[in-house]
Amino acid sequence: MRADSLNLFTMPPGTPFLERLAATLLDDPSLGGRFKGSPELAEITILLPTRRSVRALGEAFLRAGAGAPLLLPSIRTLGDVDEEDLILDPRGLGREALELPPAMPALERQLRLARMIVEGQGGDETRALALAADLGHFLDMVLTEGADLTRLADLVPQDFADHWQITIDFLKVLTARWPEELARLGHMEQAERRNLLLRAQAEAWTAAPPPGPVIAAGSTGSIPATAALLGVVAHLPMGAVVLPALDLDLDEESWNIIGKPGTASHPQYGMKKLLAHLRATRADVGIWPGAERSAALRSRGRLLSEALRPAETTERWLGRLGALDGDVKDGLKGLALIEAPSERDEAGAVALLMRDVLERPGKTAALVTPDRKLARRVAMELRRWKIDVNDSGGEPLAKTAPVAFLRLVANMVTEDLAPVPLLACLKHPLAAAGEEPAKFRARVRRLEMHLLRGPRPAPGLDGLRAACRALEDKPGDSGEISILLDKIERSIAPLLNAATKKGTATSIVEAHVEAAERLAASATETGAERLWKGEAGEAAADFIRELMEATPAFGDIDPRFYPHFFDVLLSGRVLRPRWGRHSRLFIWGPLEARLQHADRMILGGLNEGTWPAEANIDPWLNRPMRATMGLEPPERRIGLAAHDFAEGASAGEAFLTRALKVEGAPTVASRWWLRLASLLQGLEQEEAVSAPQWWQWAHKLDEPAKVLTPLRPRPVPPLEARPQRFSVTEIETLIRDPYAIYARKILGLKVLDPLDADIAAAERGTIIHEALEKFVEAYPRDLPENALQELINVGEEAFRQAIGRPGVAAFWWPRFLRIAKWIVDYEQEERAGLRHIHAETRGEILIAELAQPVVLSGKADRIDEREDGMVNIVDYKTGTVPSIKQVEIGLTPQLPLEAAMMARGGFRTKDGAPIPPAKAASLIYLRLTGGETAGEVRAIPDEGADLADNTYAWLVDLLRQYEAETTPYLSRPRPMFWGRYGDYDHLARVKEWSAAGGDGE
Repeated sequence: MRADSLNLFTMPPGTPFLERLAATLLDDPSLGGRFKGSPELAEITILLPTRRSVRALGEAFLRAGAGAPLLLPSIRTLGDVDEEDLILDPRGLGREALELPPAMPALERQLRLARMIVEGQGGDETRALALAADLGHFLDMVLTEGADLTRLADLVPQDFADHWQITIDFLKVLTARWPEELARLGHMEQAERRNLLLRAQAEAWTAAPPPGPVIAAGSTGSIPATAALLGVVAHLPMGAVVLPALDLDLDEESWNIIGKPGTASHPQYGMKKLLAHLRATRADVGIWPGAERSAALRSRGRLLSEALRPAETTERWLGRLGALDGDVKDGLKGLALIEAPSERDEAGAVALLMRDVLERPGKTAALVTPDRKLARRVAMELRRWKIDVNDSGGEPLAKTAPVAFLRLVANMVTEDLAPVPLLACLKHPLAAAGEEPAKFRARVRRLEMHLLRGPRPAPGLDGLRAACRALEDKPGDSGEISILLDKIERSIAPLLNAATKKGTATSIVEAHVEAAERLAASATETGAERLWKGEAGEAAADFIRELMEATPAFGDIDPRFYPHFFDVLLSGRVLRPRWGRHSRLFIWGPLEARLQHADRMILGGLNEGTWPAEANIDPWLNRPMRATMGLEPPERRIGLAAHDFAEGASAGEAFLTRALKVEGAPTVASRWWLRLASLLQGLEQEEAVSAPQWWQWAHKLDEPAKVLTPLRPRPVPPLEARPQRFSVTEIETLIRDPYAIYARKILGLKVLDPLDADIAAAERGTIIHEALEKFVEAYPRDLPENALQELINVGEEAFRQAIGRPGVAAFWWPRFLRIAKWIVDYEQEERAGLRHIHAETRGEILIAELAQPVVLSGKADRIDEREDGMVNIVDYKTGTVPSIKQVEIGLTPQLPLEAAMMARGGFRTKDGAPIPPAKAASLIYLRLTGGETAGEVRAIPDEGADLADNTYAWLVDLLRQYEAETTPYLSRPRPMFWGRYGDYDHLARVKEWSAAGGDGE
């Protein structure tokens, strides 16, 4: 080839790029004599965009050679995506290129920028880290595109809003201070270093062309420095540039429009720009030898080219529909569109498509999608067939076991060992604190049951130890918990000490790692052995190493900020498996899919906002500013994504999928989907490519052969197992939800308090009851002169016992003061006709009318003995109060049954003396909230004791029914209470049988 000629080729859309490249070079390394001297394969240098494509080309050579031993070409990366991927030929490079300063590590750059933002702009460290990350992205973009940062000062004309001037002033940290900081440290920007190296390589090859052939394949030249190197390669005597999927079918008018403003989202925008940089036209580009397409693939390519033509020429569709008829039949072979109702159905369809491929020996399939949720769903769906597929997008490092454990340790300490973060950390599989993991977790369960269920203990280890000492009635559990707390303290001591004062970020990271290793140690392995093993452990160790090397640049931090500091620096890091899990099935992101090919290509997640992603304007420059700086418009990213889509959709067998709803919200189809669908509708072929059967088949995989309607549980235990003792509050439960009585009193299942329970729900009633009880005991007849102050004094004592519980004093003490004033006003009116008041009085009676007598017990909040020989039964309510109707019809029988017990002499004083029998004249509810209405009285008169007698008789009838072994303990027999949550509803599967109509009644 002549030195002044352009050696340009393309692989047409749908061609397996790397396979064709390898096969052609293997068959004829001289490309039919085009390269001088008929070179051997090993003498060729091939430049590819990424390391992944380098590995894939090596595998393609092995497949093309049928596994025979080969001396492969020298395959190097151009660094189109990452400067770390760049591998150059050192021969001929100048001294300046070889002695360039090293690039500053990404973590160190982010931390140094964040520190400069805090020092120069103020604000908190949390926001500074996020701003530093955005600044780094902006700097990379500017340097990659070769823009001049010094032009920032001239970007804001008078007609722009004032906030743009503030933004530009903020960005001066990159033009004023940051270059000086880099020079002082002896570093340079990674993107700038890559540009200099690429230009140095271009200059070296221009001055002294390499002795063997050089082929640059698959690059779009999106980086100007890469495009310059491609221009040099294209002019080398034995050089060639192979472009990916250049559209040779698009008409000239449409091609000429590409590149004008507003066309950056077109798939060929990058190709057109690269050709312009090379001073070439499409006529200068030849087809790569052996890459000629079949008639079907040519038709598919023309069909997609037509669908994705520039918007300015879409009116040509009207005249071209007839011309396309010849391409439609062949072009639609192997193309299918799947619109699934939901993301789950889409994932099921994709998984089924991939599973179907395995029925055909040697055939491969790949899902290509930027949607990480879809990728994970498909991977999980494939596990139903015990297929582990390699997801090249990887797993977020923050979600791996070692890093998740590190995050939990940091959160636990900085949140003062609050119940939820404490248990989250201690229940992690890596937590052992030097013990056998099973034994350690048994101790943790004791800690949870006795200390962490219910209201939160006081903060820190001291609060936990104080709560542990309160377990006087459980010495065995108290001892086990105390041992566990000692082990926890020894393990996390380094981080506890570091968290007490502001220190350097490095010292806190070191303390964090030491604490995590101590807590991860088991009886047989050290913490380091358990924490850093495996691929995930090695990746976590690499991150910690980078973090320790970078944190000196940040200086001091507030320990409370450390968990967020750790999480922000973790964001964006992924763990990719080193080895593929399946040799024929793959999940690729659009970047990984470039140049790679599978027999069945599945393009998933084709919804607007997902693929393509939104072309968001960055927070630093608006569109006119970007244009002035010489930066590409945001739609350039959409153009690259469109190129990936067009290449994938051109495969011989291509399935395009999307979900009509994601997380319950309707979606908008991708612009490319809509373009293709519109064209097919005009050709009356939309039904020909619709393939809903795949998601329907996937849906049927989970349909049972026979649908069984769940029935309401009907347990009928034998008579001897049925309870013979009830409290008056349990009678209400027996009425509303008999199954709860069965679960609690027959099965012996106790309800656990929630973790970190709200003090308002857990203790407010207990504290207020205690205060009123002590006040009434002190003054059972007449009120003292300073009644309000005395009640407040009693209240202070009751609250003092619970003051260690956060939120008690702050929230409920002011309310109690309002309750106290209301109670005193109420008592001054009511005590006039009273002889004596009994507080918190317990009692029980034997219901002998039954074949198997039952004991009925209860505790009255207050029994007021009246001068007329009758009593008032009083109940304090800090929550909701039942209606009078509910009491009268027996749905809330507590007070009527207490009245019945009182009439039968069932109550005794606290010293054991019986209280004389008496009928209840009134049943009184006192609602005590301490709110705007501090208290409220709801009285139910019953001077004839009819309500008490009728309720007692009704109870005898009810208990007699349960003496029959055929009477079941039904779950929620009364529909009026279905809306309320019961403690045992999950055990009774209420949601299943009530929704399915399986009440069995």
